[in-house]
Amino acid sequence: MYGMVNKAVEEMVVGAHGEATWLEIKRRAGVTEEIFISNEGYPDEITYKLVGAASELMQVPAEKILHAFGEHWVLETARKGYGHMMAAGGSSLGEFLDNLPLFHDRVALLYPNLAPPQFKVTHRAERSLHLHYITHRAGLTPFVEGLLSGLAKMFNTTAKFALVEARAAGAEHDVFLVEW
Repeated sequence: MYGMVNKAVEEMVVGAHGEATWLEIKRRAGVTEEIFISNEGYPDEITYKLVGAASELMQVPAEKILHAFGEHWVLETARKGYGHMMAAGGSSLGEFLDNLPLFHDRVALLYPNLAPPQFKVTHRAERSLHLHYITHRAGLTPFVEGLLSGLAKMFNTTAKFALVEARAAGAEHDVFLVEW
């Protein structure tokens, strides 16, 4: 993953729990990098170790941390760092999700070695859709749930999300029913 991901994790932790907590998480994770450079690639394992150490230190399930990070990513990181692309994605939750497959194409122009997930929309109705989340990375479903929650908040929309097909249960990929 690019350093921008680990920098965002750091910002979330420091903002909520302080610098000392972040340093302890890094110590427990065995992460020695002083800083993360946004456009530099880092092994995915670093991010997973940071989440695991945060879970252990705070005694919160990793899934909750990933969910919170998904919300943070949308409401803080993406809006501040990619505001123009976020605004171009649409003016409502449904429109943004319809355009989500194109979003990573635009981000990939900035980060040529990016290995992003793929999103695909099916079963589109007036106030619902199925969002397919296709990735080679395991265990990030709670992060996507947090992204969806953050997007609903960003668009000031009451929404419900249900995982209707789960990769962890043997499906080819995760599929979310999104209703608003």
